[in-house]
Amino acid sequence: MSESATNTLQYRFDGPEDAPVLILGPSLGTTWHMWDRQVPELAKSWRVFRFDLPGHGGAPAYPAGSVGELAGRLLATLDGLGVQRFGYAGCAFSGAIGIELALRHPERLASLALIAASPRFGTADEFRQRGVIVRANGLDPIARTSPERWFTGGFAAAQPAITEWAVQMVRTTDPGCYIAACEALAAFDVRAELGRIGVPTLVLVGSDDQVTGPAEARTLVAGIPDARLAVVPGASHLVPVEQPAAVTDLLVRHFSTAWQPAFDSTTGQMAIPAAPVKPVLAAPPPVAPLAEIAPAVAQPEVMGGRPDPYDAGIKVRREVLGDAHVDRALASADEFSGDFQEFITRYAWGEIWDRPGLDRRSRSCVTLTALVAGGHLDELAFHTRAALRNGLTPVEIKEVLLQAAVYCGVPAANSAFKVAQRIIREETTPQE
Repeated sequence: MSESATNTLQYRFDGPEDAPVLILGPSLGTTWHMWDRQVPELAKSWRVFRFDLPGHGGAPAYPAGSVGELAGRLLATLDGLGVQRFGYAGCAFSGAIGIELALRHPERLASLALIAASPRFGTADEFRQRGVIVRANGLDPIARTSPERWFTGGFAAAQPAITEWAVQMVRTTDPGCYIAACEALAAFDVRAELGRIGVPTLVLVGSDDQVTGPAEARTLVAGIPDARLAVVPGASHLVPVEQPAAVTDLLVRHFSTAWQPAFDSTTGQMAIPAAPVKPVLAAPPPVAPLAEIAPAVAQPEVMGGRPDPYDAGIKVRREVLGDAHVDRALASADEFSGDFQEFITRYAWGEIWDRPGLDRRSRSCVTLTALVAGGHLDELAFHTRAALRNGLTPVEIKEVLLQAAVYCGVPAANSAFKVAQRIIREETTPQE
């Protein structure tokens, strides 16, 4: 085992030292122990490498801001161990890491298995909202509801010890690292890039998974050229825990038969085996991708050749205010108000909010104060939501409003407290 530095990950090895390396990646909120039931069989043929996400399972709590950064930490860990080429199986969050590796570092991957994974996990709003809940309440609300997301009802009732183990795994995770992981998933969307994945891929999903279920799995299979689907009956999101024997068998079959040979730097060639006939591990009807990816629309250049700040503005506006809010604002725009929506996206969000001089927490503090001074209570409501998303806690928002009371007036602050109190209750009350 090893405890990682800031740019590497906590890991462990099992299996013969001279065997090819097979990496098993955990889901958000879990540890490498979620793979305990697979290791004895897999370690007969592979050198099994398991890792923990930052702040999980006692790993050092150095948050990572993106899926790409976590993939980089994994590669740095492997580089330090002299591991250049490997097979990879990742569950849920670690499935996103596997996709990132296949897209950005295909020369390192020999074979890939994506378990309970998706090219886009829910919506950005959902994961940023989860971060708000954790920041305000800690991880206990997430921990208590984890079993219903991870397991079928029958399994949770029949296996109380495993259910309690799952709850405790989440409770002992570092909140800051969990929030950072939520932010990373909020920004993860590779639906338009799946066709560039060239490694043989098994897409495995539980039939009863309500988080990233068969529909998301079929989107992956439809997009990845060399992918095959396995649907495991009677399993939910943590399918390796709920149906360990079935998952082990599928992984052994996949990595035994779909291990892509390495690139030969001396000849500049790679041996390509004949394309295998896709085995029918499950026979769902063909399903189209969940969503069409609209082609990017080129924006005109303005201001003496500088790139138009509209693109940056719409991105920042969505990250701060949420997709739902921005979608409503844009959908309600007509010939009369459309120019104004374009104006605030380009200048307020693309020119000002995207400047590097202040972080978003600071900009939220300034914005809340200005809105209190102006008495703009409608805007104060959605900017209170934005402040929570930008990392301010309810206590910090209270301090901003108290400061505003001194300099903007008690009546204005009184109205602001009523609005902010309502929004904070709505945003930070866990959904049971």
